Amino acid sequence: MSKKIGIDLLLFKSGDEKTFEVIFNANYEAVVGFCNQFIPDVDAAKSTAQQAFINLWLNRDKVERVNGIRAFLYTAAKTGCLNYLRHEKYKIQYQKHTIAEKENRLNQDILQSFQFNRLEYMELEEMIQSAIDKLPERCKVVFMKSRFEGKKNQEIADELNMALKSVESNITRALKILRKELQEVLPLVLFLL
Repeated sequence: MSKKIGIDLLLFKSGDEKTFEVIFNANYEAVVGFCNQFIPDVDAAKSTAQQAFINLWLNRDKVERVNGIRAFLYTAAKTGCLNYLRHEKYKIQYQKHTIAEKENRLNQDILQSFQFNRLEYMELEEMIQSAIDKLPERCKVVFMKSRFEGKKNQEIADELNMALKSVESNITRALKILRKELQEVLPLVLFLL
């Protein structure tokens, strides 16, 4: 049996496609299953597994033992999964950034459509700042970090050593006070905040 394995390895290393096909058929489903543990999209998992087999074929001369074939496949599959997950993470970050940019542009377009002159805009900013200054100190700090620094509630809670519920209630309280203080200009303020 070991002689047969040695022959298979030698045939494989020399580029025998039939031997590669045997290796592929014996391992493909298991490698796809491995990839699918990390990549929920079955098609992406299959593609990652196929790439692992391509890498095996391209690097077949580096395999020294028969059991090295499986080790190579799983290492290549793991690397492929990590690359896929990194790519997905960057894609999501890019989409969030793009949406935020579009939202900012839309808000600016809406503000410009109101045709503020410089004085009116400055007056509106002063009204908003005055209303924010009237907030209780802790409430004001939480609101500023949320709305003007773009921090998530959990980040604020960690930074200020507060409970998450406390951060949420401070933001709710701030919005309630600001709505009351700025009710006459509320539609315009919503776009600025």
